[in-house]
Amino acid sequence: MLITISGPIGSGKSTVATALAEARDFDHVSGGDIFRELAAERGYTPLEFNKLAEEDDQIDRDLDRRLREIAAERDDLVLESRLAGWMAGEHADLKFWFDAPEKIRAARVADREDRDFETALSELRARGESEAKRYQAYYGIDFTDHSIYDLSMNTARWDPEAVLAILETAIDAYDEATDEGAVPVTDVDYEF
Repeated sequence: MLITISGPIGSGKSTVATALAEARDFDHVSGGDIFRELAAERGYTPLEFNKLAEEDDQIDRDLDRRLREIAAERDDLVLESRLAGWMAGEHADLKFWFDAPEKIRAARVADREDRDFETALSELRARGESEAKRYQAYYGIDFTDHSIYDLSMNTARWDPEAVLAILETAIDAYDEATDEGAVPVTDVDYEF
């Protein structure tokens, strides 16, 4: 089974994806970790690397190509990134979308990165706007279109353990033989 978890910065993707992979004995691949590693290797902060990616589309395309290849080749996997559902496309069994109010997400980022709230909020907004523009330009993806996802959650409503329990209930109840509702991912330009 291939499960994707997508959503904006600070929505809780990594926390729950890690726990879900552990609970299911699945592998976990995080696009955010890959992106941050690429930024650090080249001596950039994530925000600086995002700005560089605005000028060098190969940064995003390399990351997204890798995510798409992983989705096509692997099973028993939780694939987590802002675009995981879109990049996995037809390979995903279940696609989950996470979100939370912007100030909650900024507070989470500030806490995990030991930053002040206002800086985290400003950078979160800048990164989000930058990424949404790039996704549209590169692939024709409207980041605000959540129609491809099977379940959408406001992760500020529950703690991570409860979010995990909700996902596990959905996964356990899923029966491929009676599935009539998968929304196909169409009109995405997978030219990397």
